[in-house]
Amino acid sequence: MKKLIALALAATAVFAQAQTYPGTKPISFVVPFAAGGPTDRVARDLAEAMRKAMGGSANFVVENVNGAGGTIGMAKVAKASNDGHTLLVHHIGMAAAPGLYRKLSFKVADDFEFLGMINEVPMTLIGKPQLPANTYRDFENYIRTNAGKLNIAHAGLGSASHLCGLMWQSRLQASEAMTTIPFGGTAPAMNALVGGQVDVMCDQTTNTTGQIEAGRVKAFAVTTAKPMSNHKLLKDYPTLQEMGLKGFELTIWHGLYAPKGTPPAVLTQLNNALKIALKDPEFIKKQEGLGAVVVTDKRVEPANHKAFVAAETAKLKPVIEAAGKFAD
Repeated sequence: MKKLIALALAATAVFAQAQTYPGTKPISFVVPFAAGGPTDRVARDLAEAMRKAMGGSANFVVENVNGAGGTIGMAKVAKASNDGHTLLVHHIGMAAAPGLYRKLSFKVADDFEFLGMINEVPMTLIGKPQLPANTYRDFENYIRTNAGKLNIAHAGLGSASHLCGLMWQSRLQASEAMTTIPFGGTAPAMNALVGGQVDVMCDQTTNTTGQIEAGRVKAFAVTTAKPMSNHKLLKDYPTLQEMGLKGFELTIWHGLYAPKGTPPAVLTQLNNALKIALKDPEFIKKQEGLGAVVVTDKRVEPANHKAFVAAETAKLKPVIEAAGKFAD
C-alpha cells in the first residue's frame, strides 16, 4: 500500500509540474561550443522563436559549455535535472561522439529525450586561393599527383569540418595523401586556409559562402545529394556524388534534446513549441541567412529524429574507426 501511495504522489507531482511548466524558472539552452559560432547562433534564434511559440511567458537563456568536441556540454545536460529547464542544442556531433570517444559518461541513445530536428546546413569543399586547380576534377588529380605534400584543416575533433574531411578522404581513398591539421576553432582554420598555410577544408556554408564570394578561397564541390540549384552562389558547383563518390551526402544538422526522464507532458509542450518555432517566418529568414534549411519533415517528431541520429551514427562510426581518430 505504501508503495502505491508513493507512486501516486510521484505521478501527481509530475502532473502538477507539467501543468505549471515552464513557470518562472528560465529554460536553459546548453550549447556545447563557444559563443558566436554556428550552433550558438542557431540556439539564440531558436530561443526567441520558441519564446514566442510559448506565448511569450517563457524565459530562455543560452549557456555556452565549450570543450572536448561538445561532450562536456552533452554530459552537463545528460546529468541535469529532468524538469525541462535544461535542454541541449547540438549538431551532427551528437551522432559522431559514440565513434570519436572511447569513454563517455553518457550514452546518446539512452540518456537523452529527443525533441526534434531543427535545421540542416550543406557543406562545401574549399581550397586555398593559390591552388592551381579550378574544378573538382582538376583538384582531385592534383591531390593524387601531390600525395604526401598537401594538408587538410579542421576546426577540432568532432567539428563539422573534421567529420566532413574524414568522410571525404575515406570515400576518395586519399587519407594517406594529405596530412590532417587540427585547429582550435573554425576561425583559425579558415584564416590558415585563406592565408595559404593549409591546402583544403570542408566546412558548412555558414562559414564558407562569404569567403567564396569574396574570392578568398576556391570552391570545388558541395556535399548535398542534389545540386544546390536554388543557391545563387553555389548553384554551379557539382555534388561529390556527381564527381563519382557514390552515396556521399553530408549535411550538418541541429537538434534539440532534454535529459532522460523529462515528464512526457513537458516533452509534448516543448515539441509543440519547437514545431511552431520552425514555422516562424522570422526564424526561417534568419536560418536562410546562415545558409541553413529549416526542417519541416517527419524528423521534427521525437521518434523519427532519434531514428535519424541512430542512422547518422551508423554512417559515421566506421569512417571514424577506419581513420583511427579517437579520443579518451
